[in-house]
Amino acid sequence: MGLTEAVSSVFSKYAVFSGRAGRPEFWWFALFNVIASLILAFLDKILFGHEILGALYGLAVLLPGLGVAVRRLHDIGRSGWWILVGVIPLVGWIVLLVWYLSPGMPGFNEHGAPV
Repeated sequence: MGLTEAVSSVFSKYAVFSGRAGRPEFWWFALFNVIASLILAFLDKILFGHEILGALYGLAVLLPGLGVAVRRLHDIGRSGWWILVGVIPLVGWIVLLVWYLSPGMPGFNEHGAPV
């Protein structure tokens, strides 16, 4: 799965919190978000002097980002509610990062077929 395929897959499942998302889909979308955020921050600085486009973009990708994160947790056999561990500063973020980097469960799990 490449960048364009991953981004289109995430946006086509705009607010889908069921199913599974593999590592490539999750990480390509994360890379896309970083690049888009940097470009929009640059444009905001030039055009407005404060973040307008970045805030609008953040709102636009909030649900797809949560959806792909939950589906990524499903891929490793965890409930989507585990995303709330990220509320714990530093330790929660590290735990989520380790889980996001983990390979998905082979075969079917309670969230469906592997991708």
